[in-house]
This record gives sequence, C-alpha cells and structure tokens, in this order.
Amino acid sequence: MEPDIAGFFQEPADYYPPSPPPTSQVYTLQSGKTITLHLVGHSPLEAHHLWNGSRIISQYFETHPSEVQGRTVLELGAGAGLPSIVCAILGAQKTVVTDYPDPDLVVNMKKNILGCELIPVADNGDVDKSAAIVADGYVWGADPTHLLAHLEPVKRDKFDVLILADLLFRHSEHGNMIRSIEATMSRKGTSKAFVCFTSYRPWLQHKDLAFFELARERGFRVEKILEEKMSKAMFENDPGDEEVRKTVTAFTLRWPDEMCM
Repeated sequence: MEPDIAGFFQEPADYYPPSPPPTSQVYTLQSGKTITLHLVGHSPLEAHHLWNGSRIISQYFETHPSEVQGRTVLELGAGAGLPSIVCAILGAQKTVVTDYPDPDLVVNMKKNILGCELIPVADNGDVDKSAAIVADGYVWGADPTHLLAHLEPVKRDKFDVLILADLLFRHSEHGNMIRSIEATMSRKGTSKAFVCFTSYRPWLQHKDLAFFELARERGFRVEKILEEKMSKAMFENDPGDEEVRKTVTAFTLRWPDEMCM
C-alpha cells in the first residue's frame, strides 16, 4: 500500500506569521485641519512608514506655498503621498503621485487622495479629484511617458516641481533617480527637485550624500534649503549617532542657467 503523503510537505496554516494589518497616521496642517493617511500593512519598499522627510517637506511647502501654487508636481517613491496631497491642497495645477507599480501601493495612494476632503474638486464640482491629483505606478529610471501624459489636460510637457522624500538610503538607485529627474523636470529656470532625507544609518551617511555629488556631475545646481532636528529619532532603537538619525535635511536640484529655456 502506498503511504499517504498528501499534505506532508504543506506547512501548517499558522507556520508563517500573519502580515501586519494596514495602519493610518494623521498629519496636522498649519491651519489645524488634519489629513488621515492610510499605510499598507507591510511593504518591502518601506511604504508602510510615514517618513520624517515627507512630513518636513510638506511643512516647508506650507510655509512656502508659492513653490507649488499653480505649478505641476511629480513625487517619486511617495508611499502614502503626503507631500503630493499637501501640494494639491495648496493649489498645485496638477500633481502626479507615484510609487513602485505594486497594485496595493497604487490603490492605497488613490485611497488617500479620494479620502482627503481638503483637495479641491474639479471646476464643475465633480467629486473626481483627478483634475488636481492622480496616482500612478512608476519605476525609477524607466520611460516616464505615461506620467507626462497626465499633463496633457493642462497643456504642459514637463513638471515644475519634483519631490523625493526619504529615498536616498537606496544607494544603488541614485543613478535612476537622477535619470528620472532629467527626463521629467521642466527646463524652466524656476523648476526644482526637492530632495528631503535623514541618514537613518549614520555610518552610511557619506553614501546618502553621494547622491548630490552625482547630481553635480550631471550638471545640476545643488542648494541646501533646510535642516531640522526632530524631537526623537524615527526608529529609536536603531544603532548609530542619534543626533544624525534625528536630523532632516533638504536640498534642491536645479538646471544650470545655460540649460534653462
């Protein structure tokens, strides 16, 4: 008689721990109004966190609304999409919020957009907020044609403002990030890429900062615009200099004058 081996190699139902459930966090605008942001339960791309860089660059736009009002905005590696949503609230002409084209991530960004009552609706009162902001999937360094297509209704071909919040720890992707900026940022002299980050691994801070050396090599003008110390490190039990892990810094990348149209 053949031995009964059905299910022999099948793990018990509780063999693997369950995936963490989705969470949410609240961001308070300077007006006192709040934005509730849904986060995926877990993501190997770290999209289940609301990063300090996202919070700080959002606060910067609130205090410098002219940086985004009436302008076209593209966010790379957005996760929950906080800076993009803030830009839409502040009156950006069109905002495209992107992350890796994983269905859960894209659906979650759309959920945050549709759930934000502060984003202006279309001129005709339509509750479809795609007139102001849209979510899409995008791999850094890839062909951005589908992202630029979102600008057709506003008769623009490139973005005035790019946002990269807490992405620099992915050192192997620096070149692709730069290529994406080159392919999508307008050549107008007022166009800028805002790069906001913390060196969460202080012993690798030099590798984070290498992004800006690469940007300079590719011809960009790099300028530091802010440095802010948080009250505590985002990951309190992590190793490394706590003061470095509490510090959020932002730079802008701009085209050199001779390359502006």
